[in-house]
Amino acid sequence: MAEEGETMSGAWSPDELRLLDAAAELEIAVERSDGSLRRWVPIWVVSAGGQVYVRTWYRRDTGWFGQALRTRRARIRVPGLEAAVTIEDVGAASAGVTVEVDAVYRAKYGHGGAESMVSATAVETTLRLDRQ
Repeated sequence: MAEEGETMSGAWSPDELRLLDAAAELEIAVERSDGSLRRWVPIWVVSAGGQVYVRTWYRRDTGWFGQALRTRRARIRVPGLEAAVTIEDVGAASAGVTVEVDAVYRAKYGHGGAESMVSATAVETTLRLDRQ
């Protein structure tokens, strides 16, 4: 059981979710198979239903996204928070998850191209980041 103020593995605390929501982007460094980290890459981040999600423009087997699908582990950082995460591919998630995540992308990034991040192509790239 987690101590007061700590989170259990997989769960984000309300304070962590506030930091993630306040950040315009997070930086992600995907873990290589040998445990070392790839370079930090900035990416848009949203939280919905107490979960944290990222997407990319299109699904691919290369770059940070392809490596994330292979290793399922990374570190993320935003001002005030750096954390190890596991990565779950939820691109084929239930319609309820997709609708909620799309709505948060539109609300948070509506000014800067959110529509491209809620396209069918982008929805297929949805990754959930779980706290380690």
